[in-house]
Amino acid sequence: MRHSRFCCGLFRWAAVALVVVAFFVSLAPAQEKLVPIFDGRTLDGWEVCNGFAPYHVEDGVIVGTTAEGSPNSFLCTKREYGDFILEFEVKVDPLLNSGVQVRSHRYAAEETVMTLGNEGRVRRKQPAGRVYGYQVEISNEKSGASGGIYDEARRGWVDNTSTNPAARAALKDNEWNHYRIVARGDSVKTWVNGVPCADLVDPLDLSGFIGLQVHSYKGERPAQVRWRNIRIQDLGRHEWRPLWDGKTLNNWNKVGAGSWSIEEGSLRGVNRADVKEGGFLLSAQRYTDFTVRLKFKALKGNSGLFIRMERREGGMPSGTVMQAEIDALRDVGGLYESGGRRWVVQPDPKLVEQSFLPGEWNEMAVSAHGGRIVVHVNGFKTADVKDDPGRREGHLALQVHGGQDVEVLFKDIEILTPVGR
Repeated sequence: MRHSRFCCGLFRWAAVALVVVAFFVSLAPAQEKLVPIFDGRTLDGWEVCNGFAPYHVEDGVIVGTTAEGSPNSFLCTKREYGDFILEFEVKVDPLLNSGVQVRSHRYAAEETVMTLGNEGRVRRKQPAGRVYGYQVEISNEKSGASGGIYDEARRGWVDNTSTNPAARAALKDNEWNHYRIVARGDSVKTWVNGVPCADLVDPLDLSGFIGLQVHSYKGERPAQVRWRNIRIQDLGRHEWRPLWDGKTLNNWNKVGAGSWSIEEGSLRGVNRADVKEGGFLLSAQRYTDFTVRLKFKALKGNSGLFIRMERREGGMPSGTVMQAEIDALRDVGGLYESGGRRWVVQPDPKLVEQSFLPGEWNEMAVSAHGGRIVVHVNGFKTADVKDDPGRREGHLALQVHGGQDVEVLFKDIEILTPVGR
């Protein structure tokens, strides 16, 4: 009898264990269902853009071959994707540079774009039809740049991994290399052969096509790059939604000194030098993790976009609070902690000169997810802090500084929001 009871108990425990295992398996985040976007036989659903390098299918592999005189060529999906997981294998001639475009586009007409480099801010004309956008680098062992992200035909490098020893060593010449790319909202992360490479936070492009690059090339013989097992999982998309209606102060509260008015679709904040106290326009809602963007024109004095702000009685800031700096002259896009560390990131004056347009409308984007806080001004990264120990929840606030003449305009205040597939 004891043996029977023991067996029954054992079976019951086994059944419970199976249920527990099944439960946790059902909760596992690895519920990935990647599907092919290349059928292994044809190039249906793809088209060549920009150059004239030939692509063909050979034994279940897409083969791209250089063509003398061709600019960079791209085999692009006819479909666009927003958030996704993309995996593929690639083998590239070590003499040839390549890459995979994600969330990319083509210029509808000739356009002048701004690139930052060692020579400073450079404006370059890009022709109609030119492919542009995020490119996940495929290079060789010597360069060590594979897995980094380059903004093709626009800003240049946005996450150069060549200084990361582990990432530098990830790709192997003359072998099949496995790439994984995860894009969610303003985050794009890459892995090469399981090694973490890029960890980009950049809100410029949220959707677009995928493109396989054959770089322009001069050599004694043609060079080739090969792709296989190209699979993707669609994770939906993100879009910008307004935080300010452009007409009223609904969902925003004035606190402190200064004045706020609405003029021709813009918020105008003003303060005077003889008023020592600063003032704020405070969001009614509190936020934890978010990405917001707005346009501003700083005409006089100092301002800022405050994030995760706590209020004391009367509405003024309580304790320490982080702000993305807005000023008519300097330090725009830096991160400053009022009541605490002061400058967390004070931007290089040269970077401010290159990215900020005094007296004009500028766009600022601030991404705060956990301890990672990233600021962009006009598309160029001005601050990037990881593992910040500061507050993780609170209000957003627009500031007019005290003790100085301030005039600042804001418009197009938006927040990045996930939407369905």
